[in-house]
Amino acid sequence: MTLRLALTLCLLALPALADQRAVAPGTGLAAAIAGAAPGDVLLLQEGDYPGPVRIDRPLTLRGPRGARVDGLGQGTVITIAAPDVTLEGFSLTGSGNANADLDSGVKILKGADRARISGLLLQDNMHGIDVHGGRDAQVTGNVIEGRRNPRMNDRGNGIYIWNSPGTIVTGNSVRWGRDGIFSNTSRKGLYRGNLFRDLRFAVHYMYTHDSEVSDNISIGNHLGFAIMFSDRVKVQGNRSLGDREHGVMLNFANSADVSGNLVRGGTKKCLFIYNAHKNLIWGNRFEGCGIGIHFTAGSERNVLTGNAFIGNAEQVKYVGTRLLEWSFKGRGNYWSDHPAFDLNGDGIADSVFRPNDLMDHILWSQPAARLLTGAPSVQLIRWSQSNFPATLPGGVVDSAPLMAPLSLPVSADIAAMEAEVAGRWAKGKFDDFNPDDLGSH
Repeated sequence: MTLRLALTLCLLALPALADQRAVAPGTGLAAAIAGAAPGDVLLLQEGDYPGPVRIDRPLTLRGPRGARVDGLGQGTVITIAAPDVTLEGFSLTGSGNANADLDSGVKILKGADRARISGLLLQDNMHGIDVHGGRDAQVTGNVIEGRRNPRMNDRGNGIYIWNSPGTIVTGNSVRWGRDGIFSNTSRKGLYRGNLFRDLRFAVHYMYTHDSEVSDNISIGNHLGFAIMFSDRVKVQGNRSLGDREHGVMLNFANSADVSGNLVRGGTKKCLFIYNAHKNLIWGNRFEGCGIGIHFTAGSERNVLTGNAFIGNAEQVKYVGTRLLEWSFKGRGNYWSDHPAFDLNGDGIADSVFRPNDLMDHILWSQPAARLLTGAPSVQLIRWSQSNFPATLPGGVVDSAPLMAPLSLPVSADIAAMEAEVAGRWAKGKFDDFNPDDLGSH
């Protein structure tokens, strides 16, 4: 075979080069899409492009932030109805107001697989990005600023994922709106390295299995990471800073790996576990909450080891008569209120720690009994149970408490955001919030 023939065959084997075409601001975006061949690249210029528009063939839509597609309050701004579509760099605004119709900045329909949504600025849309059936979508590096209706439940989600296996959501910033990411009836997703602020839930899982929520940061939301009715989820390396209700919640969540997470400064509960089983909870730091961990509703066969419970008003709230051992293979957790000694220097306290006693159970079930908290009879009961453990009715016991807590760092810029939120809430300057919204999905 001659060299010239070989080169010719190689060139014939290559796909045709995509055509790149500039699209001027104005009303011609829909026409440009209709006239594009599969694989073409449409280059938006600075200026406004009225929508809504629908992309029904594989192509790339790229432009600077100053190029803005405006839905003019009508439905979804850009609907993707074909596979292998890329949106990159520009701005989208002005979706419709129909929450029931999931009006969005971008909607990825079933069959529109392998969509790439990258570096967009999405402002004032009901939902930011709705991945609605398309498989293997990638949503990366976008800035999403939702609406600020007085009631959070009247707003949309930053990123909504429904029945879209293989979705990857990384490096996005989501602020305002309802939930940062709401993943519903999906699986095998990866949600990593996102920043969530001023929302109801940072990440809200419903029936999303075999997936990962890792290295995300939740600051000043009402709830950080809510894993609900979902199995085999990795919740790793996240930060919940100043979230008002719960930092992490496991509700009917089973076989999760919850590790390396920092929850700090929540006003109510760092970790709430409700009817969740066979979860591995290790190497987390729960600090400065009203309750470090609230454990309830018959949750069984969970392993807790290597965690740090620091400066919580109440380290553990467990109402039950069963004895729960919170150490694993000779290694328990660190408790800041455990006055322990370590005579042999192995890092394990010499005494067992029990975070609750009989009076705690009485006070939880009979709030009026709090009036007797300082009474001599109550103090006598507490002293008796600390010296005669056999009188305890069951509860949590850590047979191998740790002598030192683990440290989980926070960068200076994130710490500054955390401090700003703490100051704002201390002055009562935060969005109106109805606690009933936490029960609405």
